[in-house]
Amino acid sequence: MKQRPEPLPQRDVDASLKALARAFACLDKPEEVRAFLEDLCTPAELEAMADRWRVVPLLLKGVPYREIHDLTQVSVTTVGRVARTLERGAGGYAAAIRRQQARSSASH
Repeated sequence: MKQRPEPLPQRDVDASLKALARAFACLDKPEEVRAFLEDLCTPAELEAMADRWRVVPLLLKGVPYREIHDLTQVSVTTVGRVARTLERGAGGYAAAIRRQQARSSASH
């Protein structure tokens, strides 16, 4: 990934991330989010994020790392990173999966 010659001040990084989060929150439909992601990210970035997200439900079901790799072709290293983030991250994966499950059960 491209590196800046000098890092931005943390307050600018925080403000930019907050603005990006607000942009996502304004989108109502999965198609809108997908279009935004496709405009925002490179194909490699999209693939990496999609791989991480595919791993989340498998980890929550207790599937072993090696089996997740065999099922998804996502590297064991990435599976481990996602698992650590599920345990010690900011809670975003957990919030998204809860919301997704709640919407899924409400529509059935």
